[in-house]
Amino acid sequence: MNITAISDLESKALWDHYNLNRLTDTDLILSCGDLDPSYLSFLVTCTNVPLLYVHGNHDDYYDKKPPEGCICIDDAIYEYRGIRILGLGGSIRYRDTGNYMYTEKNMQRRIRKLSRQLRKYNGFDILLTHAPAYQLGDWDSPAHRGFESFVELLDKYTPKYMVHGHVHLNYGTNIQRTLQYQDTQIINAYERYSWTY
Repeated sequence: MNITAISDLESKALWDHYNLNRLTDTDLILSCGDLDPSYLSFLVTCTNVPLLYVHGNHDDYYDKKPPEGCICIDDAIYEYRGIRILGLGGSIRYRDTGNYMYTEKNMQRRIRKLSRQLRKYNGFDILLTHAPAYQLGDWDSPAHRGFESFVELLDKYTPKYMVHGHVHLNYGTNIQRTLQYQDTQIINAYERYSWTY
């Protein structure tokens, strides 16, 4: 299965200068958040493939105008063609306002509420998040620190992939697009990244 992940920056190649050939082989689109909802609606309309998303920390306006034709999988496991995808959007709380920012305890509580789904699906194959895991693709700023609870999820369930956004690749020279953590490949989906599952 060919998957395209997107996050944080609308790709000019996919939106402003749309060329169907760039997504012809894509079977599934995963959005890690902080993208214009019209962009997501545009992609799902043009490709006619499912687009699953989680909220980014700047996606409060999705509450009034969610992306049409797309599926929010925040706090849920969604199975597509046998692949189990767990969605946990939002970032670490770094200011008082924002619907999609969480303390570490908040995120732990969200994960505990998923225990029944995790048992039902016997884990998951892809962890789809906005924020990275702590010290696994996060960045040295209070707003871009990753969640320790995501590391615990990776340790316990060893998914094949974790896909996140939030840390823009242009923030610094030490930011990696992909990295390996035990049996999990971690992908920073900034703008767009495609791979074959």
